[in-house]
Order: sequence, then C-alpha cells, then structure tokens
Amino acid sequence: MATSALPRALLAAALLSLGLPLATPASFARSFEAYQTVPASCDNRDFMAKQQAFENGGPKADVPVHICGTVIALSPKARRTRSGWHGYFYVAVAPNISIRIVSGLDEMNAPAWPWVNKGDQVEVVGRYYYDSFRKQGVDWTHHGTGRAWHVPGYVTVNGHRYE
Repeated sequence: MATSALPRALLAAALLSLGLPLATPASFARSFEAYQTVPASCDNRDFMAKQQAFENGGPKADVPVHICGTVIALSPKARRTRSGWHGYFYVAVAPNISIRIVSGLDEMNAPAWPWVNKGDQVEVVGRYYYDSFRKQGVDWTHHGTGRAWHVPGYVTVNGHRYE
C-alpha cells in the first residue's frame, strides 16, 4: 500500500468500526453538509468519530459538536487572551477520553468564573478544533456567531444553561 493511502485506509477502518458509512464521490456533498451541522442532542460518538478522523490525517476544518459528560478538571482562574477572558475545563466523554472546553466569558451570560466544578454534569455545543494531538478542544461555546463560525453554542451545567 502506498504511504499516502495509509491514512485514508486507517480512516476508513475507523469509520467502519464505529458503524459509520464511507463517503462516495456522489454522496460527499450531502455528507459534508451534515458534517457541518450540530447534532440535536448530545452525541459523543459523533464527536469521537470526528476526533478520530482528524487524528488519522483527515481534513482539519473546524466542525460543530454536541457533547456531554462529567467535568474532570478545571482552571480555577480565568485567563485573558487576545480575544478576551476565557475559562477552561475538561470533560470526560468516554472512559479515558476527555476534551478541553474553552468558554468565552465576555460573550456568555454566566456568573463569575468558575461556574463549573469537578464532578458536574455538562452538555456542550461548540466548535471542535484540532491543531495537533496536544492542541485540540471545543470553543465557541457561547450564543454568538460570526464570519468565522455559524453555530451558536452553549454550556449546560447540572441542568442550568449558559449561553
């Protein structure tokens, strides 16, 4: 097998092992549109399929996700970045699989940070980004949209929704 074909073969095997169909050229446009929409309810399996595709060399375009799980860690202090104040926490989406959540505090209707605690049950809608294995997470977890992102996000903590 040619070296360039190996990542595609691994991606195909990963998608099939998750019970997801392989895209054909005729169905690619339809599947890409579906890939850019957020599931109506929490779908960690969808998130893990997207994460696996990125890690196996798939396209690195940001995608909408709707995940849920338990908060396993958080940064107790908000940090200021070039785009404003942010709070950070990690959510377990499956055994031994967690993801970093980045909350744009200037954009959210939420109390002072931290408004999550270790052990809280959360549901998150946002943009999954993958820069590298160590630089990935979910951001745009607030209600705003813009040229860079079209899906309004939110974080629900123990039943209380923050947008």
